[in-house]
Amino acid sequence: MLELTKEYLHNLHSLIEEGKDRDLSALLESLHASDIALILNQIRRDDVHYIYRVLKDDYRSEVLHELDEEVREDLLSTLTSKEIAEDVIDGLESDDAADIIGELSSEKVEEVMSHVTDKESVSDVLSLLAYNEGTAGSLMAKELIRVDETWTVSRAIREIRIQAEEIENIYTIYVVDKVGKLTGRLSLSSLLLTATSTKTPVVELKDSDDLVSINVNENEDLVVNLMERYDLVALPVVDEQGILLGRITIDDAVDVIIEEAERDYQLASGISEDVESYDSVWTLTRARLPWLLIGLGGGVGGAYVIGAFDIVANPEMALFIPLIAAMGGNVGVQSSAIVVQGLATSSINTNNIMSRLVKELGVGLLNGLICSIIIFAVTLILGFDKALSATVSISLLCVIIFAALFGAFVPLMLEKRKIDPALATGPFITTANDIIGLIIYFSVGSFMSTII
Repeated sequence: MLELTKEYLHNLHSLIEEGKDRDLSALLESLHASDIALILNQIRRDDVHYIYRVLKDDYRSEVLHELDEEVREDLLSTLTSKEIAEDVIDGLESDDAADIIGELSSEKVEEVMSHVTDKESVSDVLSLLAYNEGTAGSLMAKELIRVDETWTVSRAIREIRIQAEEIENIYTIYVVDKVGKLTGRLSLSSLLLTATSTKTPVVELKDSDDLVSINVNENEDLVVNLMERYDLVALPVVDEQGILLGRITIDDAVDVIIEEAERDYQLASGISEDVESYDSVWTLTRARLPWLLIGLGGGVGGAYVIGAFDIVANPEMALFIPLIAAMGGNVGVQSSAIVVQGLATSSINTNNIMSRLVKELGVGLLNGLICSIIIFAVTLILGFDKALSATVSISLLCVIIFAALFGAFVPLMLEKRKIDPALATGPFITTANDIIGLIIYFSVGSFMSTII
């Protein structure tokens, strides 16, 4: 694994400054394309352009695809339309090429496509660009191995050899009928070992059992769920009539998983936009500020709740405000995180909201009882009077139960309304629980003061 030290980057820069292209090329050839992209993401833009020119043609395409979006955008702006056509359209599979071409302006896309001699590649990329972002169609690649079920084994082998020239990895051979409808799979072992003769038709060898496919317009989340559930390394994509359009490979599914995890983590951290560390100060500020303002409003609300209660008459209650707020926030985040995870893996759905809430009620009640008994004992040991100890203990029990239910309810409702439930694991839950927790605490305190 490449380790980017200061010495390594300094040595690289020295080779560039001294114009030692041969040594630089030899050094880069020993690295994986992803490692080269990692280097280019870390160095000066002028050095990025220099190194890219030194790379061999077969490296450029993969490196370009692996670059961070900002670095790639800058690099693409220095390339001619013909160079982009060669490095992207001719050098990458259709799905990867479409991802990069989609970052260009419509005028630039037309210029690039005019330099591509393979009209089928142009058609493939343009058709992929037509699918909405986040759908199976936007993830799929057109390159795959398909055979007609009426072909004989000998013809199937000839056709597979021809089609394999344009495909880097062959995961599955798909079987279609005369109109292109997906009807099954064909394994190499069946093709080479099971066939009784070279004239055996493919239809006798294909496997139609447990054939899993996905509609081209389905959400990318379903792609991930299907590939995870059925342990697939490639998933065929079909249209409404079942016509085979392309395939989605496991590397694309992993990219979706990583992007979803990053997005959910940012939402849970109170970042409202998809941002990177290299984004501008204004972009980062714009992404963070909304939830900070919500937190600010929550703080003002909490102060108002405290001010509305006669804290002067019961000053000792102020000592436990941080405890009540922290416990409510923590329980709410725990509860919402479990629900969000369940929604992501489809182990929880919005059809069983009541059963989920009942379960969270049980968990909240048990955790609340344990924590309230402990805090009651601790406050007595520390010398607080029984009235305050009972107030804190009862309040903590109520706050934990409410936070558990609220933390589970919010993401389920967001999911039902087609809003990203990851929002529920962020500042929204903690801020809401802080305010409501304080209301519960002081309400219990007021009630206890009237009966004691």
